[in-house]
Amino acid sequence: MATITSLGVGSGLDLTGLLDQLQDAERGKLAPITQQKKDQQAKISAYGQLQTSLNAFQDALAKINDPKLYQSLSANVRGDDIKATTSASALPGSYRVEVSQLATSGTLASGRVDQKDQALDLQGATALKLSFGGGESVDIAIAPGSTLNSIRDAINTNKEAGVNATIINDGTGYRLALSSKTTGADASIESFSFADAAGETVAGPFAEDAATKRAGEDAQLTVNGIAISSATNQIEGAIQGVTLNLGELSIADGETATSTINIERDTLKQREAINGFVKAFNDLKGTIGKLTSFNGESATAGELLGDNAVRTIESRLRSVLTGGVEGGELSTLNQLGISLQRDGTLEVDDAKLSDLVANNPQALSSFFAGDKKESGLAGKLGASVEQMLGNNGVLKGAITGAENRVKSLDTRFERMEKSIDATIARYRSQFSQLDVMVSQMNSMSSYLTQQFDAMDAQLGRRR
Repeated sequence: MATITSLGVGSGLDLTGLLDQLQDAERGKLAPITQQKKDQQAKISAYGQLQTSLNAFQDALAKINDPKLYQSLSANVRGDDIKATTSASALPGSYRVEVSQLATSGTLASGRVDQKDQALDLQGATALKLSFGGGESVDIAIAPGSTLNSIRDAINTNKEAGVNATIINDGTGYRLALSSKTTGADASIESFSFADAAGETVAGPFAEDAATKRAGEDAQLTVNGIAISSATNQIEGAIQGVTLNLGELSIADGETATSTINIERDTLKQREAINGFVKAFNDLKGTIGKLTSFNGESATAGELLGDNAVRTIESRLRSVLTGGVEGGELSTLNQLGISLQRDGTLEVDDAKLSDLVANNPQALSSFFAGDKKESGLAGKLGASVEQMLGNNGVLKGAITGAENRVKSLDTRFERMEKSIDATIARYRSQFSQLDVMVSQMNSMSSYLTQQFDAMDAQLGRRR
């Protein structure tokens, strides 16, 4: 049988066009699978948006589920540049702080030497002894033939030295300059000397220059008239639960920096946290509303319209919100000035909430945080959200289900595509056979016509 490499060449029929139409018709069977896959992928994306909103709501719940929030105090400072921060143990009160002296570090320099990199005559010294205001001392080992540079390095590499060392050029020679690492009189560098291997003091290559000595000092201040001394400019415990930082003060000799520190309840932080909870819930409702919406005019619907997982999430949250808390002075959100609206969102009565924050923070703490992690409203909501977001939760189950359906659709698509390819291959083979057969029939028809014409000519018959 003759072989035809291009369909329709032998028969003159448009078999290629017909095959293309059949192929398009067959591949049309893939369109529903493709659309179903897009729908499931859109659902997965929508579940991701819902998960993000639930995570934000969970974060807001964690803030109001902390009892420390309702005990928090803030420090309001009036006067000179004293900084004050509070901890949970602080108590409300007013304190007058007068600072007459800041804590400083001690400094001391050596006598002058001609070269900083020339070997010094150590006169048998094997150690440099540093003495401090608190009576302690530290020995720094020095090697024979040490230079001013190497003595500096030996000090700086010794973790116990208690000082930083550098070299200063005073225009005539070089000096070893020492400064205490910490402030205060006890940590102040008082003197240095050289000692030999037996521990006996030797003259060494240079002596200290007493004229350059500046003793370290403790900070001196009063709090409500009570005198306080501190080795550092960060003072903890002078006022219960309050840390004072004097580091930015500038005090001239004989002067005093004065500030008044008021420790007050931090109502702003509580209002912000509670309003943050309301906003996060309303944002979650907005996300759900967008994902489950339906537009009648355009006949378009949100990706999760009618979704069972969304209905479950809304139902559980509504149940906890309206259920309230038992056993406390406050038992429902309405008593806090937070009301559930017809559209499912929350609305805050700022005046009512502010009054509670200012005058009854303990009742707020009992309502939202309770005496255990999950006994208050925030804890109950947090536990519900955590369950929804967990590996066995409703949202994770919905996402996994959609992902599995995508995989199943991919398998169906691949299987259907193979079936279509096989069908088109069969059509192509049949069309090829048809093309050959029609071509042969056309050839036979042409041959017979020629024979009949020749026979008519012999018989004298004319057409």
